[in-house]
Amino acid sequence: MGIENRKKKLPIGIEDFREIRTEGFYYVDKTGMIRDLLDRWGKVNLFTRPRRFGKSLNMSMFRTFFEIGCDKKLFDGLAISGEEELCREYMGRFPVVSISLKGVEAGDYETARGMLVREINREARRRKCLLESGSLSENEKNMVLRLMESDMDDETLCCSLCELSELLWKHYGQKTIILIDEYDVPLAKASDRGYYDQMITLIRGMFNQALKTNDYLQFAVLTGCLRVARESIFTGLNNPKVFSITSVRFDEYFGFTDQEVREMLRYYELGDRYDSVKKWYDGYRFGNVEVYCPWDVINFCDDLCDDPYMEPRDYWSNTSGNGIVRHFIEKVDRGLTKGEIEALVAGETVTKEVHEELTYNRLYDSIDNLWSVLFMTGYLTMRGKPEGKRVELTIPNMEIRNIFTEQIMAMFKEETGKDGKMLEEFCDALRAGQAEEVEIKSPGLGTAIL
Repeated sequence: MGIENRKKKLPIGIEDFREIRTEGFYYVDKTGMIRDLLDRWGKVNLFTRPRRFGKSLNMSMFRTFFEIGCDKKLFDGLAISGEEELCREYMGRFPVVSISLKGVEAGDYETARGMLVREINREARRRKCLLESGSLSENEKNMVLRLMESDMDDETLCCSLCELSELLWKHYGQKTIILIDEYDVPLAKASDRGYYDQMITLIRGMFNQALKTNDYLQFAVLTGCLRVARESIFTGLNNPKVFSITSVRFDEYFGFTDQEVREMLRYYELGDRYDSVKKWYDGYRFGNVEVYCPWDVINFCDDLCDDPYMEPRDYWSNTSGNGIVRHFIEKVDRGLTKGEIEALVAGETVTKEVHEELTYNRLYDSIDNLWSVLFMTGYLTMRGKPEGKRVELTIPNMEIRNIFTEQIMAMFKEETGKDGKMLEEFCDALRAGQAEEVEIKSPGLGTAIL
């Protein structure tokens, strides 16, 4: 095949905007989000979406666009390049502090804290130019060096983002943009491992310094899966703008729209597989827009390029544990009606009150919290528009339906123990959709799994 006819590579696992734009990867243009953010930005902006819906790539896009030294050619031909006045005013004009907390997870607090320190170290090393700055005093240059030390104390760590933005302001004469990707991962892992109180205190201290009392902040953008309750880490923060999966604004910028999926399939000459892609990976609703999971679509397209006859498979479910579904199903014997699971797996809706503000150490305390978490993390999605806090919930697609049925089967295997014959009969009945047989084989779970 001649080089002029080669297709662009599919960006599996690549979350760096620059790499995608310079190394010949396919890019679904989301740069319109920059324009929309600048049109109505708040001091602190929080975007919550499920995993694998493009949060990290969008944050990389922001950093690439705003940061001093921006390579403007990276945006040639993209939507934002048509906003000439906006590009002149904002492109490459700001110092940017960008950290990701997705890797801050460990079995104990000290190790997790050390990972957070390393993330600050990395960002400080990216700013070695400050050590040669004629605008900084020797004491201020020593501050930079302290931010590079792996044994920094709690006071230095809590003030690190704020201090770094101040140092950048003194060097460049321009306020700093702070980007914090996957801000809630350390809290989720700390809750699972038993050091939540220590981690919440640390994160609260960092955020209060960087986002609340920071005179050198232009604006901040945070992403995460859940909207953590304001009183837990955003105490005293004035009016953060929260854009969740129910928000209409920015609804098309996370996930792929139907038109974007059609264009991708057409580009790779896979248009005949559209129905399968839609059935398995579509069905999420953010604001007013129906979207596909990008991770699924990209991986399936990549596999189809090798094997055009390949059947759809689970991709998203293999990127993380699905313990929340198990917690949900376990509630069957504690008051959750079997009919609600039955309705969900059958493709129907159930109406529930959803609470978008949660605390990680209380996720499993009640069935109401579980409904909310399933919704916010992508295991359930909404139909229609919410009425206050009441939302019509449903399983979005075939991939997620499989997660529910597989979790139910795994639980039944544990319950039946060594009774291999009963287990085999149960699984056969489940796969065949024989509700009466499933009810007989597992009265505790009943027809809910169908």
